[in-house]
Amino acid sequence: MRIVSYNVNGIKARLPRLLEYLDEEQPDIVCLQELKSSDETFPEADIRAAGYGALWHGQKGFNGVAVLARGADPVERQRGLSGEPEDDHSRYLEAEVDGLIVASIYLPNGNPQPGPKFDYKLRWIDRLRDRAAALLAEERAVVLAGDYNVIPNDDDTFSVRAMQSDALMQPESRAGYRALLAQGWTDSLRTRFPNGGVWTFWDYQAGSWQRDAGFRIDHLLLSPIAADRMVDAGVDKAYRGREKASDHAPTWVRLR
Repeated sequence: MRIVSYNVNGIKARLPRLLEYLDEEQPDIVCLQELKSSDETFPEADIRAAGYGALWHGQKGFNGVAVLARGADPVERQRGLSGEPEDDHSRYLEAEVDGLIVASIYLPNGNPQPGPKFDYKLRWIDRLRDRAAALLAEERAVVLAGDYNVIPNDDDTFSVRAMQSDALMQPESRAGYRALLAQGWTDSLRTRFPNGGVWTFWDYQAGSWQRDAGFRIDHLLLSPIAADRMVDAGVDKAYRGREKASDHAPTWVRLR
């Protein structure tokens, strides 16, 4: 079973690339982020025509997450995180597919920092950690897949100096991510590539793709039962280089 996390950076703008990816790679489950689409304008018909059932939690113009399943309809478990009733951002969607629990996550960016956006990011990580603890208590196979907007380690970026003032790499952001892992989650890509140097995002600016000036912010975290089933993990980097591609590459884990 191949589970993919893919920040599409606008599903309407990137629909040809997404459909191309589904056709060529045939992943079993795809967690999408940054749909930038309302619920009403989500391209369900195109995705169903490609052979995938879908759940989505949209928001006009920004945010938005979805879960796609090949040849099946994902069963919704939860949308949004508790703990902040006034938060109307579409950033979390949890579903079940063939006995596997998956969550599509689009964690806040947090820039500029310091400031209210960074404070919101840290509160959101705390809320995610509360939900993650509840999922671990179920003792099920779970994959928390998404754009976490956290660069966990110095070797997860092309340049520590270039990113040192960014919200993605602040000590508080990293501490929140480490606290999540400390619950018992396995960072699948880090497990596969323990020495780092693997990127999932390349900015559109300053020739970042051409210079391979990227960093790792897309993560698939595995519960202990899911981690026991892990076979491989990787990044489909070549898709970032295609015409009118997202600035993220599809990132995946394969489970038995």
